[in-house]
Amino acid sequence: MTQPRPKIEYVIFDMDGLLIDSERVYTEVTNAILAEYGKEMTWDIKAGLMGKPERDAAAHLLAFFPDLPPSFTIDTYLALRRAGQDARWPYVQPLPGAVRLVRHLHAHGVPIAVATGSQRRNYVQKSAHLMDALFECFAGRVVCADDGLVAPGRGKPHPDVFLVAAERCLGRRVGVAEAGESAVSAEEGKERALGLVFEDAIPGVQAGKRAGMNVVWVPDVNLLSLGESGPTMDIEQPDQTLNSLENFVPEEWGLPPYDDDVATS
Repeated sequence: MTQPRPKIEYVIFDMDGLLIDSERVYTEVTNAILAEYGKEMTWDIKAGLMGKPERDAAAHLLAFFPDLPPSFTIDTYLALRRAGQDARWPYVQPLPGAVRLVRHLHAHGVPIAVATGSQRRNYVQKSAHLMDALFECFAGRVVCADDGLVAPGRGKPHPDVFLVAAERCLGRRVGVAEAGESAVSAEEGKERALGLVFEDAIPGVQAGKRAGMNVVWVPDVNLLSLGESGPTMDIEQPDQTLNSLENFVPEEWGLPPYDDDVATS
C-alpha cells in the first residue's frame, strides 16, 4: 500500500534546469569554448557539474581535459563563459509546467521561494524578461549563492540554502545547518518537513533531503539516460521523480488542485 504524502505548507524551487531552460545555454556556451581546442563536454561530464558552485564546477570540468594549454585557466574559462551566457540570458524561456505551477501556488497563497546556486547578477539577467510571467510570484523570496546568506563552501549539497529559503517562506528560522541534525529541535524538524523542494540536479536533491524537506526530482532526460554510468544519489533519495513539472499533481501533496482560472504555459 502506498504511503500517503505529507501535507505541504511551503514550496521551494531550484531555478536552472527546473524553472527555466538555462542548462541548454550552459551546455552550448561551454561547448563553443571547448570546440576551439577540439574538446566537448558530454553529458557524463556535465552530470557531475550540475548543482555545484561556479568555481567548483569549472574545476571539475577542466579536470577532464588535462592537455588544455596552461594559459587556459579556470578564470579564463569563466570569463569566456560569462560573456557567452550574458548574451543569451535575456532570451531563456520557462520549462514546461513551470509558469502554471508557480502562478497556481501564488494565486492560492502558498508561500514559495527560489533557492539557486546562481549569482545574483545572473539571476537578474535570467529573470528580468520573465518577471511578469513567472518571477514576480516569488515576491522577493529568492536566495542566490552570493547573497551572503550562506557561508562560503556551504552550497548544495549542503542544506543551508533551503533552510534560508524556508525562513523566507515562514518568517522564522527552522534551525542552523552547521550545528548538525542532532541540534534540530522537534519543532524545527516538523517545520522542515512541511516544505517541498523541486530540483533537477542530484546535489540539489541531496541538499533538500539533508534539510529535512520533501523533494521532487525533475531530472533532464539526458541525465536519466546515463543509467549506472551516471552520478549516484548516495543515501538521500527523492520522494518523487517526474519527467516534467507538467506531471506534478498538487493535491497529492495536500496542495490546492489546479483550477481553470490560473494561466498555463
